[in-house]
Amino acid sequence: MKKFLFVCIENSNRSQMAQAFAKIHGGEEIEAYSAGSQPSGIVNPKAIKSMAELGYDLSTHESKSVDEIAEGPYEYVVTMGCGDECPWIPAKQHIDWDIPDPRNLEGAEFNEIRDMIESKVKDLLKSN
Repeated sequence: MKKFLFVCIENSNRSQMAQAFAKIHGGEEIEAYSAGSQPSGIVNPKAIKSMAELGYDLSTHESKSVDEIAEGPYEYVVTMGCGDECPWIPAKQHIDWDIPDPRNLEGAEFNEIRDMIESKVKDLLKSN
């Protein structure tokens, strides 16, 4: 079982959607987690709505800190825009995806970020 961790600042949008896509496309061989360097404590309703359009219930997720996640090591730790604020987490490989924070976007623009995340997760899973 390979463990993947997706980290962004608030753990309310990008990392939550990445975790969901890893679960959707990774099957039984993947354990996917997400966390934030400064978690907001909520999953953005826009992210929940956007993922619901694809048939995934993101409302079951919780926004949490990197201090609350399962211990590593991870196969991959993927950061998304938290830069120097992300603590070091043991992993075989660290990757940084430069993905804009969609929290202030609406509708189609938000979904463009969602789709970008899905594409990157699929590519990462294919490389394993």
